[in-house]
Amino acid sequence: MNSKYMPLLSVLLLLMSFGLPKNIQKKVDKEIKNIFSVETFEFTSVAISSEITQDLPSKFGEDNLFKIEAGNNLLGYAYLSQAASKTAQFDYLVLLDKDLIVLKSKVLVYREEYGGEIGSKRWLKQFIGKKGGDELKYGDNIIAISGATISVRSMTNAMNDLLKSLKILHSKNVL
Repeated sequence: MNSKYMPLLSVLLLLMSFGLPKNIQKKVDKEIKNIFSVETFEFTSVAISSEITQDLPSKFGEDNLFKIEAGNNLLGYAYLSQAASKTAQFDYLVLLDKDLIVLKSKVLVYREEYGGEIGSKRWLKQFIGKKGGDELKYGDNIIAISGATISVRSMTNAMNDLLKSLKILHSKNVL
């Protein structure tokens, strides 16, 4: 690459690396305010070393696990990721208390014509109270949704991976 473009590329990468997209951040902020009953809070990224993340079932990067604090008090954590639907990916959020117990899960952006029913509060309530060590099984303790089979299985698998990852992170004193 031509060296005269390097400063421009550096600035562009720097700008892209800060925070979540505005539409996503707005939705996340709203959920945090509702669940934790706070108006103001600190939302900071949790860094996990690559040696640890390579052994985790869930994906952890610089922009998907966040600590939520009010003042100097830890309220909990937010985990953002994507899961597969039939032909695309959907974005989801999981809010956890400070003991890593699921307080809320929410589908933030669903990009398919069919299967959006997994975004219903009623269906997503199944994950509330789950913690590391719990196992979710499609059709057993997770209700199927006609017309959303792929998305339901994908979200169930994603939640299982997250719960396993949280258990590992807790055992290694990362969280």
